[in-house]
Amino acid sequence: MYFIDVQGTLISDEDKSPIRGSIEFIDRLNEKNIPYMIITNNTKKASFDFYNFLLSSGFDFDFSRYLDPLMLLESRVAKESVAAYGAAEFLEVLKKMGYTLNYENPKTVLIAIKDDFTADEYAQMIDFILSGASLVGMHETSIYAKNNKRYPGVGAILKMLQFATSCSYDVVGKPSTSFYTEALAAIQKQQKDAEFSNIVIISDDVKGDLGGAKELGMKTVFVTSGKYKSAEEIVPFLKEELRPDAVYADMQEILETL
Repeated sequence: MYFIDVQGTLISDEDKSPIRGSIEFIDRLNEKNIPYMIITNNTKKASFDFYNFLLSSGFDFDFSRYLDPLMLLESRVAKESVAAYGAAEFLEVLKKMGYTLNYENPKTVLIAIKDDFTADEYAQMIDFILSGASLVGMHETSIYAKNNKRYPGVGAILKMLQFATSCSYDVVGKPSTSFYTEALAAIQKQQKDAEFSNIVIISDDVKGDLGGAKELGMKTVFVTSGKYKSAEEIVPFLKEELRPDAVYADMQEILETL
């Protein structure tokens, strides 16, 4: 059984095209009736819109096999009085979901990703948090890759704000236990006795996605088709207990093992 990441794993961070072997891997799972969930930290498109984008790219799977943080957000963050930070597309999605954005006295500071956060934005976040606003990340990715550059991910920003304010924070998407538990509940509709120990998770985020999954007992597979150019950039510096169980260049290499 598989949990499968999207950005950097199934589709390219550079141009969003399918990565070598990714479409064929999903087709093989369908052919063999192997349970799986597509789990993504998408926040720039409404959930069903991003799902439809994946279908238009050649992937074949039912929406019941898809999960992203936006699908859990309403149960985690109240819609009123949110200071949200992220790409313009993310802010538009929030508005369409009925969230009221407030940059004067918010109850929640909500962070997604973008490549051009400013020092003034960080200062505003800090002021809101020190005034009592709760801090929530849409996910906890370590690195954000775009245009052949690598930026601090939401997880890195959350850690910075935690250090600056001594606050705690919550995470909606990967690698939060609540997100993985929701994904497990969904895969149990495909196979009732599924447990975390039965799951193999595949991702290009070895610190974020895979670290949290490893702590829950999942087997972890790291692909170097996304955030990292090679395993040597990151794996030797991880705690031994959080290192991936296997490393592959891309989904094609994993497909060849099925």
